[in-house]
Amino acid sequence: MSDQKVGVAAMGGNAKTVLSRIQDLERHGIEVAWLTTGGAGVDAMSIFSAVAATTDKILMGTCIVPTFPRHPIVTAQQVQVIANIAPGRFRLGLGPSHKPTMKSMFGVDFHTPLTNLREYVHIVRTLLETGSVEFDGNHYQAHARIAEPVKGVPIMASALRTRSYEFCGAEADGAISWVSPYQFLRDEALPVMRSAAKAAGRRTPPLVAHVPICVSNDSSQVRTAAREQLATYPRLPFYANMFAAAGFPEAVETNSWSDGMIDAVVLHGSENEVADRIKEIFDYGIEEIIAHVVSVGDEKNTWERSVKLLAEVSKS
Repeated sequence: MSDQKVGVAAMGGNAKTVLSRIQDLERHGIEVAWLTTGGAGVDAMSIFSAVAATTDKILMGTCIVPTFPRHPIVTAQQVQVIANIAPGRFRLGLGPSHKPTMKSMFGVDFHTPLTNLREYVHIVRTLLETGSVEFDGNHYQAHARIAEPVKGVPIMASALRTRSYEFCGAEADGAISWVSPYQFLRDEALPVMRSAAKAAGRRTPPLVAHVPICVSNDSSQVRTAAREQLATYPRLPFYANMFAAAGFPEAVETNSWSDGMIDAVVLHGSENEVADRIKEIFDYGIEEIIAHVVSVGDEKNTWERSVKLLAEVSKS
């Protein structure tokens, strides 16, 4: 169990609210706080700079920082700040995000996202670990030096389909999934990562499952809440195609959540039932989870009930 971690996605609200939430997670004994940078909301990397200075032991991770809007050298600049303040406590998760969002919000030329991600990871890792980078690629030019290397910051990547899991197995320090059926992770993602890592002559990096959870005995309410709070994902082609490949063709046909999809993705039920499902995911070979709390009824009560359970699971 020593390598298995339970983390919590702490997004929601302004920077001061998120900072306070992460400090509270540390007091509860949660091992890892995760933040996503999305839209025009508060920036995860900036918040983690404050978290690094005001906490003692909680680990931090991004799940994810989108690559297209931010040059990799800028990301490396921000990583240096967090890693210097809180050595050994930060992991960088990167991903290309999605074409509709990137084009409509930033006007970027979204193409060959896996090539973009590969170049991005290479630049950030090279600059941090060696202190300099000289790179000219299809997406990025990067020629820079820093005062001294910043070693030991794992660089992970988002993964959804086979090719991205191959990349993570061969080149990244871990894969981060999101709303993926757990049987898909067990039967498709993990074998692909293990095969790619073996071919690259390296140890298989961890697969971190970003999982919606809802501690509630009312499955009807859970499904309603999931449809509202996770509505966008079956509408995105990358996700709809992943669901279809995982045995849920209705995702492509309807661009909405079926009951079967929700039950395959959202861990819900009583405290004991959710704890058992988390254990089952670990038994699949997944080394870590990021719990995203789906609220039912009173949001504050849902959050507190979930965090209490997750803290207990992490100690077991």
